[in-house]
Amino acid sequence: MKLPNLKTPIYSLVGVCLLGLSGIAQTPEAKAIERDAATTAPVATAVRATSYSPTDLNRVGVQTAQPVSLSLADAIRRALENNNDLEISRDDVRIQKTRVTSLEGVYDPVFTMTPTFSSTSNAFQSRTHDFRANAGLNQFIKPGGGTISSFFNNSRTESAFAQAQATSGSLTSSTSSALFSSNLGVNYTQPLWRNFRYDSRRHSIYVARKNLEQTESDFRLSGTNTITNVQRAYWDFVFALRNQQNVVANVDLAKENLRQIEFKIQAGAAAPLERAEVATELANRQGDLLLATQQVGIAENALKQLIIRDPLSVEWTESFTPTDPPAFSLNPVNLDDAMKDAMDNRFELRRLKLQQEINKSDIKYYKNQTKPQIDLNTSFSLNGLASGGTAPGATTSNLLTGSQDVFLFNSINATRASLALPPLVNPIVNIPAGSPFLFGNFGRSMANMFRPSAPNYSIGVTISFPFRNRTAKANLAGAEIQEHQLEAQVRGQENQVLVDVRNAVQAVETARQRVVIAQQARENAEIQLAGEQKLYENGKSTTFLLFQRENELTNARNNEIRAQTDYNKAIADLQRVTATSFRDNNIQVKDPLAP
Repeated sequence: MKLPNLKTPIYSLVGVCLLGLSGIAQTPEAKAIERDAATTAPVATAVRATSYSPTDLNRVGVQTAQPVSLSLADAIRRALENNNDLEISRDDVRIQKTRVTSLEGVYDPVFTMTPTFSSTSNAFQSRTHDFRANAGLNQFIKPGGGTISSFFNNSRTESAFAQAQATSGSLTSSTSSALFSSNLGVNYTQPLWRNFRYDSRRHSIYVARKNLEQTESDFRLSGTNTITNVQRAYWDFVFALRNQQNVVANVDLAKENLRQIEFKIQAGAAAPLERAEVATELANRQGDLLLATQQVGIAENALKQLIIRDPLSVEWTESFTPTDPPAFSLNPVNLDDAMKDAMDNRFELRRLKLQQEINKSDIKYYKNQTKPQIDLNTSFSLNGLASGGTAPGATTSNLLTGSQDVFLFNSINATRASLALPPLVNPIVNIPAGSPFLFGNFGRSMANMFRPSAPNYSIGVTISFPFRNRTAKANLAGAEIQEHQLEAQVRGQENQVLVDVRNAVQAVETARQRVVIAQQARENAEIQLAGEQKLYENGKSTTFLLFQRENELTNARNNEIRAQTDYNKAIADLQRVTATSFRDNNIQVKDPLAP
């Protein structure tokens, strides 16, 4: 959308010398306002910035001796930097970013280590000392939704029972009762159906990222509203000051009229009763001036609230002088361009469309949860053992050496002797030396993990499914209902955008025509006052009619500046409803996530 060219200034004639009296006093503000040659153009061209200086009228808690100049661009910049509501919205974006990072942390590897020392004894066994040091690394895998865990376990045990379990009683040492074991391996679980394409972790991260985009959109919406509020407050402040200056000029006219009446009464050219009429009008205008001054304070405070961050700032005691005149253009706004900008840029529509994307993710996830769960489980490990001490050398021994075996053997020979049979011989056997690689300490057990006989592996499948699976089906049905609900909300919001844009364009067009008409009314009021003054000088008019013309001119001037400021406020509203406030005001907003 191409907005009207607002660089054309609007000049409003506010001279107070229309009475044609050589002795009429003028205020400094009135003297600063001159008729420009451009007033002959079809449209009035702009109030000079110098005419916006506050009067010397006192306002509570504000010094007016050294007013601070303030342009509209500076006011917008300061509001975007200091506005507390916008800062809250900016922090909302940062908070949501931390939530995204928090959810992404589920894919961080987790290292665990468990060193354990134990000392045990009982009535049938002497005290033993065991030590275990287990370490592992676990991680969720994002593609495919798998889980991988690696482990490295080491133990030293003196328990005979534990040793018998580990070695089946075949590994003994003559110099140590300790047994060392080491295990290195990896386990991997891969979903094959449910949670394969989409799982709760990926779904939560996706939703959090879309929520982050929504908070960023809300931040820019808040920024747009801030810009619009500043623009409206700025032009309200301009109007309040111009209204005050017009009322001051009207008061000065009444004072001059009173001075002239006093002179005429002294010269016997006027009745003393006329003094009361002029004094009453002066008092009424002074009352209007007090109200106008109050409105200046209210408008200035509204602007300060938007641009001052600290409630204790000294700027609250300073008076501001707006330096930008109201801008105006005769070019009408193109409704189609405005509508396209709004449909492309409106943050409310963007938020709803992001919510639709979240809903699609919900449907995708809940559909996946209605499937049976089939997981592939795999494991691979390397195991190593070693007995403490040194390997025993080669020896010879009887075949039967156990006490029970020897007792039975001797009983058999005694029976044979009673039967006059020859005795049986307990043969001598050679016991070979132990294998050196089976004896040592942790270093030996870890080295044994890489022997050809060490690898172990397994593969299997886990199948599970809930009967009826009502939870997943109900969640899916709810998400599908929400899909239709969001479609209706989007249509409703698009209709609202259409209404907003059409109303805003109409408001701009109405305000544009009001500016032209108000300028004509002010020019005619000036002519009427000049004519009434001549009649009054020639004794063909009354003080009442003169005052009426003066008040009509003041009202016409106020109506003109009101129309000018309303036009600029209408442009600000149009920028808001088309979400082009940043673009049209050449504003680059710092990323709320930037440090």
